[in-house]
Amino acid sequence: MDYFNIGKIVNTHGIKGAVKILPLTDDPKRFELLKQVFIEHRGKVDAYTIDHIKYFKNMVIIQFKEVEDMDQAEALKQAIIKIPRELALPLEEHEYYVQDLIGVVVNTEEGQQLGKIKDIIFTGSNDVYVVQKEGKKEILIPALKTCIKQVNMEDKTMTVVLMKGLIEE
Repeated sequence: MDYFNIGKIVNTHGIKGAVKILPLTDDPKRFELLKQVFIEHRGKVDAYTIDHIKYFKNMVIIQFKEVEDMDQAEALKQAIIKIPRELALPLEEHEYYVQDLIGVVVNTEEGQQLGKIKDIIFTGSNDVYVVQKEGKKEILIPALKTCIKQVNMEDKTMTVVLMKGLIEE
């Protein structure tokens, strides 16, 4: 099954087994649309049922039916919260799921291959694609319409216009 990572358990919350989750999604409220999630921990992926959800600062606090005390919650620290791809929120035009962009080959309009997207930095104002070619320095490309000219998810390619100074000659 193809999963999307939507959160990471970073700590326990209280004595009844709730967990503090760092959301890895644009919309933390999306947890409210779920009845069940999958937790990947120590090489296993298990289903957990959401009992209730709260928010505290930038964290999501979830009580799972299967977690009854703080010791069980403690054992889940650093685990990744996942959902099946079919439960992912629908995309708007020119939006892409992060994990689908990883590995996309980035080329300039002139046909120069810059490398592959290896990571995405979320800055708040716009995302930044981290592009790397074997043996070369990373290139940071802002995810702006002025820079990103075309994305072809079938071919796993992206065509960009480089702003001056983005790559060292």
